[in-house]
Amino acid sequence: MATRTEDETGVTTGAETAEKKADGAGRETTAEVAENTHHAADDTDGEPTAQAGSVPATGPSGVGQGAGAVVSVVLGLASLNGGWLGTVAAARQTLIGQLETSSRAGVAQQIQAVYGDAWQATALWAGVFALAALVTGFVVLARPAFGAPGRPQAPWIKSVAWAGVTVGVIGLLLAVLKYTGILFGLPSAS
Repeated sequence: MATRTEDETGVTTGAETAEKKADGAGRETTAEVAENTHHAADDTDGEPTAQAGSVPATGPSGVGQGAGAVVSVVLGLASLNGGWLGTVAAARQTLIGQLETSSRAGVAQQIQAVYGDAWQATALWAGVFALAALVTGFVVLARPAFGAPGRPQAPWIKSVAWAGVTVGVIGLLLAVLKYTGILFGLPSAS
């Protein structure tokens, strides 16, 4: 007599009871065991059964969020030193200032045209990088609110994103101070 048993994983299998089929010797063949197991697996009412050792499907791994957090920090660091674009913009502005300033211009006008405008161009690009760091960091931090409910964000992603936001705020503050001349203002020409 065949019976169905359910193991601890919820998989239903067929097994023979202690009463063996009377086939003369009281032993069942390998084919009969396989057939009984196969029929028991078919009696699960169409529900999928869990395979032993199978890994359940998971949601997104958070790789994009982690990359966004790291990009936020890198943009924040670029805002602190002006970045390559800030250096190129400053050199360009210095050249423009030298070309447009006549030799008859006053010293204060020459200083502003050659050095002041270049300093402000560097500060402007630093501010752009700082704003990009802030926006990227905030997007990464706000992403779980619009993602899969019940799926928490990895702690390291939050930490790195907060670091990017913090460095972005510092970079933006320094950029504003440099642009307005409060931090390292131009020397007086008098």
